[in-house]
Amino acid sequence: MTSTKLVHLASLALGFGAGALALGTGCQHSASAAGPGESVAQTPAPFATPPILPGTPDVATLVAKVKPAVVNITTVTEMKMPQSNFDFGQMPDIGKLFPFFGQGPNGQMRPMPRGNGGNGGDEGGDQVMKQQALGSGFIVDATGHVVTNAHVIDGATTVKVKLSDDREFRAKVVGKDTRLDVAVLQLENPPKDLPLVSLGKSDALRVGEYVVAIGNPFGLGDTVTMGIVSAKGRVIGATPYDDFIQTDASINPGNSGGPLFDLHGQVVGINTAINPNGKGIGFAIPIDAVRTELPQLIATGHVQRGKLGVVIQGMDEDLAKAVGLDRAKGAMVEHLEPGSPGEKAGLKEGDVILSVDGQAVPHSEDLPRMIAPHQPGTNVTLQVWRDHASRNVTVTLAALKEETAQNEQDQSGPAEPGAKPSSLGIAVADEDGQVIVARVQSDGPADGKLRRGDVIEEVNHQPVTTASELGSKVKAAPADKPVLLRVKRGDQSRYIAIERGAANQ
Repeated sequence: MTSTKLVHLASLALGFGAGALALGTGCQHSASAAGPGESVAQTPAPFATPPILPGTPDVATLVAKVKPAVVNITTVTEMKMPQSNFDFGQMPDIGKLFPFFGQGPNGQMRPMPRGNGGNGGDEGGDQVMKQQALGSGFIVDATGHVVTNAHVIDGATTVKVKLSDDREFRAKVVGKDTRLDVAVLQLENPPKDLPLVSLGKSDALRVGEYVVAIGNPFGLGDTVTMGIVSAKGRVIGATPYDDFIQTDASINPGNSGGPLFDLHGQVVGINTAINPNGKGIGFAIPIDAVRTELPQLIATGHVQRGKLGVVIQGMDEDLAKAVGLDRAKGAMVEHLEPGSPGEKAGLKEGDVILSVDGQAVPHSEDLPRMIAPHQPGTNVTLQVWRDHASRNVTVTLAALKEETAQNEQDQSGPAEPGAKPSSLGIAVADEDGQVIVARVQSDGPADGKLRRGDVIEEVNHQPVTTASELGSKVKAAPADKPVLLRVKRGDQSRYIAIERGAANQ
């Protein structure tokens, strides 16, 4: 929630006199003297209808047709707190608990008493904090279904939807997909004359095309901005299926869930995120990804996705050389979940998945998006690179369930021994049958890749349990290729390829 301070235009005219008023009419001539009650002559407009120059979009006509189907969304979230503990003097971190405290159109976030047994005045009752948030959305069918972002309605107790003609409706959440950050609302008692949007094809968008965003920034409502498609396929770490459209059309808090239109007046994206450190950098979910799951969200309230059951990592040039690929591509299998479809099909840690059903996997982040649309029980054929050769593996997908993200924990590692850094630029120590990284040489081959406390489990797919095994296997590895290490950090293992330096081992 962000409060907005507006400066009245009348205050801007103070101190400027008649000259400012003359400029405001668009006239270049000095005003002629006019007696009391006489009107000042106006220069007629050159064109009754402004011309649309070749190659320029008629945004005004487009907006007039599509804006009625864009809605403002207001949510209220109630937070109960025991009255006996409700003491602002003992809550120095209130800003952390309620990041939108005291903000919004009316400064919403106030305690409201609620007594035990429903008696608001009973002593010892709970205090209820009400937090109001704003967002945007668009109507997709005549039965009153509205699409918005999942984070707009997350935890909401009450949801209200306001149309551009000021009609307001209560709404309920009928479906939500937090992984893609999409939600579907249902208007209560919708009228029969609802305006609707048309869904376009985001895949057909080209970088440089004009786009128009409409939404409810800062609670202002019905705000139109225009820009171009700055980029496609952006990965910003917001969702597991990041594939954002980047645009320089102005997007601000409150625009979340609103539509991004192309010049055909069709929705090509859902405005979702901004870069708070920059201007003209906004992100929208491609509508193609939303269209495929809308029927499921409306019918069942959730989305079913296929699950491969692997943890993957990205490829770089060193990893590609280490496994014998001509360039960095695909997704490397970092870990296999026990009993997962991938394990049952014969995938191995260290495999590089190059394609799914004949469609290439350019980058590791593309694989989840390619697997997810397949329903549980579906067979997919993966092209896998293993031991410098390609092979096909058929996997029967399971159902993907919502999982709680685990925070990565760093290990502090043992005390530094006196060993000198090896050709990898590290010093290691033996501890309980493990090879622990004790020191990483600054500006050495492993700098930025390994850290103190990492556990080296394998060298070129061969397990190591002592520092001497590590040294001998690294020394025996081909000199013209990076050394491929399997490294455990916290509870997660991954592959790291390191070009060796000139130091002797």
